[in-house]
Amino acid sequence: MAKNQRFMPVPPTAVWSVLADPPAYGYWVVGSKYIRDADDAFPAVGTKLHHTIGVGPLTLSDHTEVLEAEPPRRLKLRAKGRPLGTASVELQLETRDGGTQVTIIEDPDQVWTPLKYNPLLQLATRVRNAESLARLEELALRWQEKRA
Repeated sequence: MAKNQRFMPVPPTAVWSVLADPPAYGYWVVGSKYIRDADDAFPAVGTKLHHTIGVGPLTLSDHTEVLEAEPPRRLKLRAKGRPLGTASVELQLETRDGGTQVTIIEDPDQVWTPLKYNPLLQLATRVRNAESLARLEELALRWQEKRA
């Protein structure tokens, strides 16, 4: 399991607004190249975000499905990048000190479950998710500025 936390000086509604914006995932999720499509009700439970991931010319097209959604507090997803694997990704938003403490927990699952115990994979995922949270904060700050 890879777990990261980041304090963002915006309310949970600002962070949730970014999480509810499908095109934003193409920027804030490190490794995502672009978002091809999303179900109209995203991020309602059962809806999907269709993405292309990869590095350089090496890409995979798949989707991420919403497993649980409690706006503006919690979002649980199953991210797919088959045949490489799938992962459970949970984002928790907690009001704290005039802002939001955001926690992201990512776990490989299904066929790749044994990889969750690999320290190198956990480290790489934490490094990637630290950058993802920084980008998420950048978008949440922009969203908040537009509302002010």
